[in-house]
Amino acid sequence: MASAVTTAPPAPVQRPGYGQLLRTPGAWTFLLPGFAARQPFAMLTISIVLLVGHTTGSYGTAGAVAAVTGVSMALFAPQSGKLADRFGQSAVLVPGVLIHAASGALLTALALAHAPLWALFAAAVPTGASVPQIGPMVRTRWAAMLDRTPLMSTAAAFESVTDELTFVIGPVLATALCTGVHPASGLVAEAALTLAGGLLFAAQRRTAPPANRLARRGLREPHTSALAVPGIRVLAAAFLGIGSVFGGMQVSLTAFTQEIGQPGMNGLLYGIFAAGNMLAGVACGAIAWRRPVRRRLLIAYGALALACSVLWAAHSPLLLGGLGLLAGLCIAPALITGYTLVETLVPPTARTEAFTWLTGSVALGQAAAVTAAGQLADGFGASAGFTVPLAGTALALLTVVALRGRLVPRSAGDLGGPVAGRVAGRVAARGARGVDHRMPVAVD
Repeated sequence: MASAVTTAPPAPVQRPGYGQLLRTPGAWTFLLPGFAARQPFAMLTISIVLLVGHTTGSYGTAGAVAAVTGVSMALFAPQSGKLADRFGQSAVLVPGVLIHAASGALLTALALAHAPLWALFAAAVPTGASVPQIGPMVRTRWAAMLDRTPLMSTAAAFESVTDELTFVIGPVLATALCTGVHPASGLVAEAALTLAGGLLFAAQRRTAPPANRLARRGLREPHTSALAVPGIRVLAAAFLGIGSVFGGMQVSLTAFTQEIGQPGMNGLLYGIFAAGNMLAGVACGAIAWRRPVRRRLLIAYGALALACSVLWAAHSPLLLGGLGLLAGLCIAPALITGYTLVETLVPPTARTEAFTWLTGSVALGQAAAVTAAGQLADGFGASAGFTVPLAGTALALLTVVALRGRLVPRSAGDLGGPVAGRVAGRVAARGARGVDHRMPVAVD
C-alpha cells in the first residue's frame, strides 16, 4: 500500500544570471584568452574572400578558396575534439595554432603572388584543418564545472553571446584592415591572434577538463563517435543551415555593397546582423525558460527560416540592415538550444567532440554557402546570393521537424558505449548512496 507523502509547495524558480555565472571560480582565467583566440574564427572566411577577391577579381574564386578552408575545418574539427577529449586540450592546441599560423601565412603569400588556384587550395586545406576549436573547448570547460546545474543553460547563452560578439568584431575588424590598410592585413591579423590567444588559452591548465580517465587507465572501447548519437546528427543538420546564413550573408553583403558603390558599408551591415544575434543571445540567457528545449529549438529555427526568406528582396542598405538584424535575432536562440541539448545527448567524455561536430557543421554550411552565393553573385547579382540562406535554413528546418523524435535525451548507458555505460552505472550507484544525487526520484 502506498504511503501518503506530504509535499511542500514548489519553491519559486530562481533565474540564474550572468553575474552568478561569471563568479564561478577560475572562469576569467580561460574566458579572456579564449575570447582573443576566437576572433580568428570570425575573421578567416571574410579575410580570404576580401584578399582573394582583390587578387583575382572574382567572388566565385574567392568563395571557392574560402569554401575549401571551411570544408577542411569541418572534416578535421571533430577529430581535434576527439583528441582533446582523450589527451587534453593543451596537447591539441599548441601544435594546432603553430600549424595554423604558418599555413595562414603561406596562403597569404600565395594569394599576393597570384599563384594558381590549385596552390591556393593546397594552402587552404591545412589553414582550415588547424583552426583552433576554442569555442567547443570553452563550452566543455563550462560543462565540466557546472555539470547539470541551472547555470549550464546560462553558460550556453553566454557562449552564444560571446560567439556573436566575435562575429560583430571579427568581420568588422577584418574588413577595416583589408579595405583601409592592405588586402592581406586581415589574414595576417587572424594568424597573429590565433597564435597569441591560442597559446595563452592552452596555458590555463587548471580549468581544463581532465583527459579521458578511461583511456589513461587502459580501458578501451570500440571506436564510437559522438556523431553515432542520432540526436547529434539532427543537430548537425540544423547547424549546417545556420552556417548557410553566415556564409551567404558574408559573400552577398560584400557583393551588395560593391554593387551600390559603397564597399565600406560591408562591415557595418554584417555588424548589424551579428549584433542582432548577440542581443538575442543576451536575452535568452536572462529568461527563465519553461518550454522544453526541443520545442524551443523548433520554434527558433522556424523563425530563422522565415526571417531568411525575404533577404533577397531587399534593394536598399536601410532595408537590408533591418532584415539582417531580424535574421540575426533568430540565430542565437537556435544556437543556444542546440548546444544546450548536447549536454543531455552525449556523455562528458565525448562533449568536446560533440561540440566540434556542431561547430564543424556551421563551418561546412558556411563553406557551401560561400561557394554557392559567390557563384550566384557573380552570375546574377547580390540579390541572388541571398537565396542561399533561405534554401539552407528551409532544408535544415524540414530535417529537424521530421527527425525531432531523435532529440529526446537517451539513458546514460546508451550514450557512450559499453565502457561509458559501466561508468554511468557506477555514478548512479554513488548517487543512490547520496553522492551527487541531483535528479528527483519518484516515491511510491
